[in-house]
Amino acid sequence: MPFQNPDDQGLRALLQSVRTIAVVGLSPKPERPSQGVARALQRFGYRIVPVRPGVREVLGEPAYPRLADVPFALDLVDVFREASAIPAIVDECLAIGAPAIWIQEGIVHEAAAERARAAGLTVVMDRCIYKDHVRLMP
Repeated sequence: MPFQNPDDQGLRALLQSVRTIAVVGLSPKPERPSQGVARALQRFGYRIVPVRPGVREVLGEPAYPRLADVPFALDLVDVFREASAIPAIVDECLAIGAPAIWIQEGIVHEAAAERARAAGLTVVMDRCIYKDHVRLMP
């Protein structure tokens, strides 16, 4: 059976429950989609946690090289990395006990998404969190 994202009710419930979002692959460059989305998420009231090696800070928040380096709990891991990186990121999510992973629009890795869901994570794949937030949240 092919991967299926949560329905609109499930997406809305996820967005309402989340407060702290790790953004894996968050670029320090303002013109990059990852930064535009993260900036919008900050405006919506979420705490953004940049996860990107070699960067000290993005959007006024301290950056961490890996998910395992973040010293507090995360509600959601939002991924801006190529599909080949998704299995390792799912491994990191499982290792830290992240409850949910959102794999951005244009990124698909069915096997990793299914593995994450089988382990109990809420999984959203090939969707833009910004677009869904604008569409679903009052």
